[in-house]
Amino acid sequence: MTDRFSFDDFDEARSPRAETTDFDRIVASGLSRRGFLTGLVAFGSGASVMGSLLRGTAAEAATARFAFTPIPVATDGTVHVPEGYEWKPVARWGDALFSDAPAYDAAKGVPSQGADRVFGENTDGMELFNIGGHQVIAVNHEYVNPEINLPAEQEEKVKSEADVRLLQNLQGVTVMEVAEGPDGWAIVPDSPFNRRITHLTPMRLSGPAAGHELLRTPADPAGTEVLGTLNNCGAGKTPWGTYLTCEENFNGYFGATDVGAKLPEAFARYGIEAESVYGYEQFDPRFDLAKNVNEPNRFGYVVEIDPADATSNPVKRTALGRFKHENAACTLARDGRVVVYLGDDERGEFLYKFVSTGVYAPGAPTDALLDEGQLYVAKFAEDGTGKWLALTPEATGMTAAEICIHTRQAGSKVGATTMDRPEWVAVNPRAIEAYCALTNNKNRGVKPNAGGDETPVGGPNPRAENHYGQIVRWYPADEDHAADSFRWDLFVMAGNPGVHKDAYAGSSNINAGNMFNSPDGMMFDQTGMLWIQTDGEDSNEGDFAGQGNNQMLVGDPASGRIERFLTGPKGSEVTGMTFSSDRRTVFVGIQHPGGDFPDMAGGLPRSTLIAIRRTDGATLA
Repeated sequence: MTDRFSFDDFDEARSPRAETTDFDRIVASGLSRRGFLTGLVAFGSGASVMGSLLRGTAAEAATARFAFTPIPVATDGTVHVPEGYEWKPVARWGDALFSDAPAYDAAKGVPSQGADRVFGENTDGMELFNIGGHQVIAVNHEYVNPEINLPAEQEEKVKSEADVRLLQNLQGVTVMEVAEGPDGWAIVPDSPFNRRITHLTPMRLSGPAAGHELLRTPADPAGTEVLGTLNNCGAGKTPWGTYLTCEENFNGYFGATDVGAKLPEAFARYGIEAESVYGYEQFDPRFDLAKNVNEPNRFGYVVEIDPADATSNPVKRTALGRFKHENAACTLARDGRVVVYLGDDERGEFLYKFVSTGVYAPGAPTDALLDEGQLYVAKFAEDGTGKWLALTPEATGMTAAEICIHTRQAGSKVGATTMDRPEWVAVNPRAIEAYCALTNNKNRGVKPNAGGDETPVGGPNPRAENHYGQIVRWYPADEDHAADSFRWDLFVMAGNPGVHKDAYAGSSNINAGNMFNSPDGMMFDQTGMLWIQTDGEDSNEGDFAGQGNNQMLVGDPASGRIERFLTGPKGSEVTGMTFSSDRRTVFVGIQHPGGDFPDMAGGLPRSTLIAIRRTDGATLA
């Protein structure tokens, strides 16, 4: 049943690529040797010597950077944190944001009426904003679980327009005020900041693609207004205090009631076909490709939300490109221009960067900063250098609007490097460097991407059939994030040294005590430590034996040391995090847990935002 697939598996099942083994010779010649890694992994910001090892005072300094005792793996149904720390739920799927919200039923969940008044499903990226002393969290709700969210007797299928509305209202974004009391952190009901942004919320299209004929529909002939935001995965925070939510696997929401309907050729690159995940098209014509063929072109963007104004309409910033956005990592160039790093989370897709035309100045207008600028795509070389290739009409043969709508095709035209599912990007606040989690890619060296671009083994993607993932790091030329070139290395290659002795054991900073697979979410704290969250295989068998449940680790860029801080419940992904203003609490998302987490009372599993604190009240970072 496709509605129980992950979105990634859904795409694979619908449109499998032809099996090829063009890169076997590369695998045979290099990847079987453990020493292959020594030229790829570097420790230390701006390091030029590869494969450095800790010794003497350097090891002691690295130890001082970790203010917790690392924890072992876990395979049970709850959260574990180090000794001296504690965790508690803050908001669970179905918790009320307003006093008139429907009550959560432990056996049935929430009713369709009022589902947009409660905390939504499957938390993901998040950011905290201090607005006049109020702690306001914006958090994504990536997708739903029909087998849990719909009445059990419906066999996980939508049966009515009310069912569709229920699922649509449980997704999107929650903006909510939270406050700390004697029993910990909790939602502030009826706060003026509280709001739900769903698949039905009006929002504006802006940037080069706004108004283009491919964005026009019968309901919006101008192509500038759209309802809703879909599959909100990672997030970002602008220097001026707005929230960026990122539309990822939007393709699976669209289907056709007429399975013979002719679809545009460009849809194939994005995996848009006549079959959908949830069946929206049966009851909502907006998602029926036979009736609204342009509607998918209005999704796949980064959406800007003002958390301080619950009456404001979100804005889809088309200048940042259209693809399966993971997150949006914002920083500033040396001259004050805004730089946004962006990953496209699909096997064999690309890593992007946007540089604004205008300069950010506190208090000055900001609306044009994410509408006017240049979008680039990354090209990595084997020698540890790289370039940002500008996606211009001259380079691609496409108009500016077409580049923003068919961004993947533009990246292919300029020869960008196919990557192993580029997910979250994190920018180090203590050094001019950035990191991208390359989660995994079972097709590396085996199948091309959806556009037919080959996926050769090498560079930042050095392993065929990569089930473990890695984190690539780059250093912008002239210490300027706006620069067109960079140097790169690998901060870590995840693996399993208990099972493998070759490249699949991982890099030298992976050992039996800290191993993991599929790095996904990442965030730096203000001290320059990198927090890494995983979304991978938790079978604890075969290639993944001994790796336990998904987890959150902390890495030191200066030494390469990585230690495990948290383990999630069985079946869950650990995703999204943000710190309270006083840095004494870190908020973390637990998505699609199994069992009966977190209530532990025999009811339904509930995606949950948790708060973690030190028991002595000290700061975390």
